[in-house]
Amino acid sequence: MEQQAMDSDSAMSLGDVTLPHSWELIPIDKVVFYQEGPGVRNYQYTVFGVKLLNGGNINDGKLSLDTTDRYISEEEAYSKYQHFLVDEGDLVIACSGIVVDKFDGKIAYVKNSHLPLCMNTSTMRFKSLNKDHLDLNYFRYFLTTDLFKKQLQRLITGSAQLNFGPSHIKQMKISLPPLPIQRHIAHVLDQADQLRKQAQQMETELNALAQSMFLEMFGDPVTNSKGWNTFPIGQVASVVTGNTPSREVSEYYGSHIEWIKSDNINTPDDHLTIAEEYLSEKGKKVGRTVKSGAVLITCIAGSPDCIGNAAITDREVTFNQQINAINPSESINTAYLYFLCLVGKKLIQQASTNSMKGMVSKGALEKVVIPVPPMYLQEIFSGNFNEISTLKKLGQQKNQEIQNLFNSLVQKAFGHALEELKKVRLMNSPMT
Repeated sequence: MEQQAMDSDSAMSLGDVTLPHSWELIPIDKVVFYQEGPGVRNYQYTVFGVKLLNGGNINDGKLSLDTTDRYISEEEAYSKYQHFLVDEGDLVIACSGIVVDKFDGKIAYVKNSHLPLCMNTSTMRFKSLNKDHLDLNYFRYFLTTDLFKKQLQRLITGSAQLNFGPSHIKQMKISLPPLPIQRHIAHVLDQADQLRKQAQQMETELNALAQSMFLEMFGDPVTNSKGWNTFPIGQVASVVTGNTPSREVSEYYGSHIEWIKSDNINTPDDHLTIAEEYLSEKGKKVGRTVKSGAVLITCIAGSPDCIGNAAITDREVTFNQQINAINPSESINTAYLYFLCLVGKKLIQQASTNSMKGMVSKGALEKVVIPVPPMYLQEIFSGNFNEISTLKKLGQQKNQEIQNLFNSLVQKAFGHALEELKKVRLMNSPMT
């Protein structure tokens, strides 16, 4: 029966933009059960019992309960909140304070190993009302599409952050093909997603290899286990503190030099993400810039754990006051310095002057004492690191190709429905 349905629609492959007339555009609440978590109060939290699901537990498409320690008593869980206990196979999402571009990673399935688990505020769960009508895995991919996100942004007045609940879901529609087509789409997207994860895993393994090589050659930089000569950072490099231009001075902003913020510094990756804002050269108001080969360090952060996040610059950039740039001298190699900061992050964190928030001033950073082995050893490591970096860049390019393919498949699979939704809105517009 399913094969017959596939054959009848065989002229319309997943790669085609125009989809068959057998696809329906119907309200989400006709095919999905959805529920938002309750607002459990702080005084109800316990140190054991039934774990509470929070938005912070959902990251990179996975559910991890190790990131929080919030419980409620079994008595409350199995009485007052019994109808909020999730089941194996439920699709859960974070639905508060979520950046639109990162929403795809805030969707995950509940496994048996997560149970028992009770929902909490800022989370929602979904179930298929009829598994013969809706494949829940197809619905998961629907949540990553422009069709879903644009409807959502319209309902929440176009905010850059998503804060939504059942009242918004009730007003939204889903593009629903016959069940065999749903399963086919989900299967193809699963394969593309698996390729993407494999590429990411390779990059993780290359990062681990580089760190292992560093520790093998130089030992633990925190304890200086190999007894290298030590120097304050200020003696082997120059430190530059970033600044933030006033929003009132419009000529600061333009389209020439990237303005890096602490969020653009990824760890353990040795690259910067692309900045969303640029500063202008007009009137030489670009702030403090560094060329390729500097090491950027997060020195002011909301959490002490983020102090010491590092990245190597591969282009000219300017940066805000949360960041200090370290320009190596002739006595220290950029690759060595970067991995010293990465592996010996504690050295920088120990220089923090604010234990609650995390803050390392320029002066404090310059006084941080670091081991400096002979240059020829640093250069050997740098050569190995560059080879690994070349492999990583090739992997990142392949990963981007897979990501583009994945995004293209998702949007094409749902693109027709988005156009139909626009037509419906135009027909219902007061202007018509």
